[in-house]
Amino acid sequence: MPMQPISLMMQTALRQGYAVGYFESWNLESLYGVIEAAEASRSPVIIGFNGEFLSAPDRVADERLSWYGALGRAAAESASVPVGFIFNECPDDAWVRRAVTAGFNLVMPVPAHGETDAEYTARTRAIVDYAHAHDVAVEAELGTLPFGDLEAGGSTTDPRYAAEFVAATGIDLLAISVGNIHMLLHGSKALDLDRVAALRREMQVPFVLHGGTGIDEASLKETIALGVAKVNYGTAIKLHYLEVVRAALATPEPNPHKLLGMGGPEDVMLAGRRAVREVVLERMAWLGCMGKAD
Repeated sequence: MPMQPISLMMQTALRQGYAVGYFESWNLESLYGVIEAAEASRSPVIIGFNGEFLSAPDRVADERLSWYGALGRAAAESASVPVGFIFNECPDDAWVRRAVTAGFNLVMPVPAHGETDAEYTARTRAIVDYAHAHDVAVEAELGTLPFGDLEAGGSTTDPRYAAEFVAATGIDLLAISVGNIHMLLHGSKALDLDRVAALRREMQVPFVLHGGTGIDEASLKETIALGVAKVNYGTAIKLHYLEVVRAALATPEPNPHKLLGMGGPEDVMLAGRRAVREVVLERMAWLGCMGKAD
């Protein structure tokens, strides 16, 4: 089916009381796993790639954004459920603008290092104007998520300033910092529900939670009731993918074709694909989006 407009996905989720999962991919197998889980559970879904990773100047090999855009768009349009497609978390506006015309229908500019609030607001407004002219939605973030198990740093989203930012930029989705953590490897954490409620009182824009891996199930469901319409997952998917692929590689199989590409029980690529599918299905159950594609 045609790629689903992000505004329609978000408004439907808010109206029906569920959240759409963004399950980040990095190759063809991970993308297959996400789409297969969405179709098996009849769930709307957002696929995509990490813009900060792809655009990083210290990558050993350059990446061709047009390939990622064509791949994701083909996957979305071949799916039997509603699919959106994001270029996630990128501080480089040149890459974000290229993503707008490369096949993505949602982009997310994030603050560059050392950037002031005023500079980020102006940058975001310019991206919104460009993206909306191409029927592409824009997500932005306010507040900073801590990273990892140390839970160091970070700042929560201020409701009053967030409302001013949304009005000044015209963004379609707002990623909020309310106790969620990027790349939490162990355990889970409850969120600041009072802050989510305070944010909702100030604005009606759909909210996004990054760091979905580390959010406990009960807390997640309560935030969905308060206006969270999209939740991002990456760490949990990659952790399980690596665990399953390592186990598959440990099998003594001398035939390289059986390990790579034949699609049989020994195929490492298929093992990774199934691993992604397992994690996505588990988290979709938490989001309440299963069966909402019908």
